[in-house]
Amino acid sequence: MKVEIWSDVVCPFCYIGKRKFEKALGEFAHRDDVQIEWKSFQLTPDFVPTPGESIHLSLAKKKGVPEAEGRRMNDYMTQTAKEVGLNYDFEIAVPANTFQAHQLIHFAAHQGQQGAMKERLFAAYYLEGRDLNELDTLLNLAAETGLDADAARQALEAGTYANEVRRDEYEAQQIGVRGVPFFVFEDKYAVSGAQPSEVFAEVLGKVWEERQPAKPQPTLLVDGAACGPDGCD
Repeated sequence: MKVEIWSDVVCPFCYIGKRKFEKALGEFAHRDDVQIEWKSFQLTPDFVPTPGESIHLSLAKKKGVPEAEGRRMNDYMTQTAKEVGLNYDFEIAVPANTFQAHQLIHFAAHQGQQGAMKERLFAAYYLEGRDLNELDTLLNLAAETGLDADAARQALEAGTYANEVRRDEYEAQQIGVRGVPFFVFEDKYAVSGAQPSEVFAEVLGKVWEERQPAKPQPTLLVDGAACGPDGCD
């Protein structure tokens, strides 16, 4: 079963949704037959970071609200993340443009490490305050994930996977993605948002059942005397 997930590594609900989906997947009997592909989606592709600016002020400017309101929204998200075991630290988070981070995820996919790289970037941003704008930071994270940092540098400096990122974003537009996380199961069913694990479990079960070939009904060739619930003929 194929599951495609559009998300951004600076989307707080995307990390939360990842955990909720993982819980459902971990309890799914056929989890070893599920292939997950992470798709790129930039919430603010034209974002230019301001050095030293807090995540609270950055969010407030984006929403057009006072900084105090930005802080309140982040505090709410911190509490929401705790419900799935994530300890967000917005006091050290560094606002970032994620175009290169998405390219790194595609690079990792070609090395069979896409899921690990995605998780590492989420943790680096939300839990550790790592600056994803910095090339050296991304290369260190790649090395920590077990990837070749020199090869990653060559790919990022050359923009080798830039078109793959843009292709994902174009595909998102074509299928009507308006927000992330956005999950697509077998190119047939979509789930938008960080839904409860029970919702993901229900969808996994439904899609799995539908993709199994229906057992054909036998064709009756000869009819004769037999016994049934109401007695014998």
